[in-house]
Amino acid sequence: MATQAKSETLPVILADVEAAHMRISDKIVRTPCFISRTLSELTGATVYLKFENLQFTAAYKERGALNTLLQLPADTTGVIAASAGNHAQGLAYHANRLGIPATIVMPTNTPIVKVTQTEGHGATVVLYGDTFDAAYAHAREREAECGLTFVHPFDDARVIAGQGTVALEMLEDVPQIDTFLTPIGGGGLISGMAVVAEAYSRKPSGHRIEVVGVEAELFPSMYNRINGTTMPCAGDTLAEGIAVKEPGAITSQMVEALVDDIVLVSERSLEQAVSLLLQIEKTVVEGAGAAGLAALLQHPERFAGRTVGVVLCGGNIDTRLLANVLLRDLARSGRLARLRIRLQDQPGALFNVARIFDAQRVNILELSHQRIFTKLPAKGLFLDVECETRDRAHLDRLTDALQVAGYTVTTVELA
Repeated sequence: MATQAKSETLPVILADVEAAHMRISDKIVRTPCFISRTLSELTGATVYLKFENLQFTAAYKERGALNTLLQLPADTTGVIAASAGNHAQGLAYHANRLGIPATIVMPTNTPIVKVTQTEGHGATVVLYGDTFDAAYAHAREREAECGLTFVHPFDDARVIAGQGTVALEMLEDVPQIDTFLTPIGGGGLISGMAVVAEAYSRKPSGHRIEVVGVEAELFPSMYNRINGTTMPCAGDTLAEGIAVKEPGAITSQMVEALVDDIVLVSERSLEQAVSLLLQIEKTVVEGAGAAGLAALLQHPERFAGRTVGVVLCGGNIDTRLLANVLLRDLARSGRLARLRIRLQDQPGALFNVARIFDAQRVNILELSHQRIFTKLPAKGLFLDVECETRDRAHLDRLTDALQVAGYTVTTVELA
């Protein structure tokens, strides 16, 4: 995918990223970049994780926002942005710290927790329209009407340079990285990181660093732009932070010139990645932040044997959604299950089934009888049992024992 264009001909070059790092480094968290031995064994690659979810606002977006704010004219009266996510909080936080009034336009359906968090950083939140596009258009109108400075979430050279500082830190900490696996929404992060990778690859002491982007299958916008495809961009993705329908003009130019490949990941892989990061690394990551690991899980042969740097770019996930993701992952692994068992409606029927669960040391969490809405005869019923097992093999032993005892058993599967 990457062309032979030199980074010096692009809107952002290595010197811009290095200057950004000098500008912002004492105002952001120098997040760690640690090897994950367990994930390395699981995927067949040597996996290093950059914990950008440990920034104060729990996302890398602070870097580009701060780099932009620090370059504004002294007479700037205020800044404005359209965002329902991490850009809003990063810009609001640093604008407030610098004494610059900030206005954030959000769609009216933005979760209240995001509105509250953004207001908590000192910004004025304006709710407008049902979509991001409507909020964006309104923000541009207010920019002109009120004399404010618009700060784009990704399609700005200053923002891109700030995001590229992630790659500078990763290569300082782990110079042997040979692959960056980076989420793509609008393309700001991967554009900045690709500038650093391309420049490092041309150093006499450096080595080739491949840059691979990751998008959700439901929102392959940059993939479409680069490859000339027309796959739809719509749906309810766990990775809402990279659910962008139209990538930027600047970022598209940079991705086409510098990025080697883009892979797509399923919702199931995203869910598994979020769950594994919590279980293995004890870290909370949002869907977009887990996209890099999702790509390793879904396409292991693509990265086998490589030393891969993965950016955990954000950790802002709704707690109820996180709980749902974790429970679904337990169900897929066989540790939680719902079994549908056919019984006769007579005394002792439930007791006899429960004895089998006890013999197999399976914990029953919930029971539900269905006598009415069923095609069984009037004396028959379905019993749904939600239960907890050690693993898939344990669940299989329980199912076998029930069938040996003469019961008809089916598992209620997740999508």
